[in-house]
Amino acid sequence: MKKSLYLALGMFILASGFQFGGAQEKAATRTLKVKLKYTGSGTVDEKHKILVFAFDSPEFTQGSVMPFASQSATSKDETVTFSEIAKSPVYVVAVYDPTGGYDGQSGPPPSGSSLGMYTKAPPTPAPVNIDEGKTAEIDLPFDDSAKMP
Repeated sequence: MKKSLYLALGMFILASGFQFGGAQEKAATRTLKVKLKYTGSGTVDEKHKILVFAFDSPEFTQGSVMPFASQSATSKDETVTFSEIAKSPVYVVAVYDPTGGYDGQSGPPPSGSSLGMYTKAPPTPAPVNIDEGKTAEIDLPFDDSAKMP
């Protein structure tokens, strides 16, 4: 089941090329802080970033929803912040490309890229509820066990 979810996520990434959608509108007061903890074998630095994507629907697993925002991290243990989020809940995915060639917008992540998803009951994405005017904080640990096909 977990493998099929990541395969669906991979297919979504391949189909979308991560062209950001306009589902989220500006003028919001919600903030999300995502604490990454990548324990995989890859080197994370300025040339080998972890890209974090935010979605406003769990339907991203079927390839029908585009991310509304992205952030990048240059270390294995880093917190990225999404500001001005219009709607709640949100769903979060992280991608690490060991080749360092993926920028998050020029197409899908290369085969072999590590994938992480915020979940409380794998393989289902967990919603992150954020009250208006508040900041939510989540932990997103991942490793090399789930990869792009």
